Amino acid sequence: MPRKLPSLNALRAFEAAARHLSFVRAAEELCVTPAAVSQQVKLLEDHLETPLFRRGKALLLSEAGEDMLPLVSEAFDQLEKAVTKARKEGGALVISAPPAFAARWLIPRLEDFNSRHPGIELRLLATRRLVDFGVEDVDAAIRFGTGAYPGLEIDRLMLEFIVPVASPQLGATIRSPSDLANRALLEDEWHTSNGVFPDWKTWLASLGVEAGPSLKIRRFSDANLTIQAAVAGMGVALAWQSLVEGDLKAGRLVRLPEGAIPSELGYHLVMPRNRADSQKTQIFRSWLLEQCSDPETQRPRDG
Repeated sequence: MPRKLPSLNALRAFEAAARHLSFVRAAEELCVTPAAVSQQVKLLEDHLETPLFRRGKALLLSEAGEDMLPLVSEAFDQLEKAVTKARKEGGALVISAPPAFAARWLIPRLEDFNSRHPGIELRLLATRRLVDFGVEDVDAAIRFGTGAYPGLEIDRLMLEFIVPVASPQLGATIRSPSDLANRALLEDEWHTSNGVFPDWKTWLASLGVEAGPSLKIRRFSDANLTIQAAVAGMGVALAWQSLVEGDLKAGRLVRLPEGAIPSELGYHLVMPRNRADSQKTQIFRSWLLEQCSDPETQRPRDG
């Protein structure tokens, strides 16, 4: 049966006027004249056959108006949530991720997501900075760290390992850790300067190799460049296991026999709680957790 409701404009006028206890301030909020607000409120009172305000020197709510205001305000809040959710569901799914992880791990897998969910347009934002969910149009983010992200829904995707890698041609010439002292060594400046990776001198010392002053270090500004230099045969690199996984499988890189270094850091999917119930976000979350459930993403892989 059709609902016997007054006009939406009349309800909006009442709700704004009741909150402000002023037709003038309600008119400013709604971008109409005070007379228009007064007229809409009068139409609503006629429809309900009861006064909603006590008009005098000050505008006050009647008993019926006091009863009605919280219910109408809640109804408008629910309408706003429904419209916001519908708008978000109809737009692109925006995911933020660190650039190297996006390029080397996520993008090679996205064709699987696209083929399984052709109705979801996914837009990837590659950035190292932490996005502000409060002001940016981002649905979820993949973050690298310890997993301490207060106020957000968090799923741990994988813990990381630091592994030494080289091109197959260069790797074949390295038979013991001492051989590394005479090879070009590639260093990711960002990870090393932030204390995430050991520098080469420290790492070689852990293997019992004393590195002299003639150690050949080639430095790069980020992980992606460092790994690409290793693929090109420019030297041996220390890299995150996940970022070289595809290159190891394809034979572009090999992992040196020295053991991987476990890390307490890893990748996490995070999202604000008010977006966690979005259908398309949950579809992406389920797909991503499935991709990360492969045991090979949870342990070092031999090249």
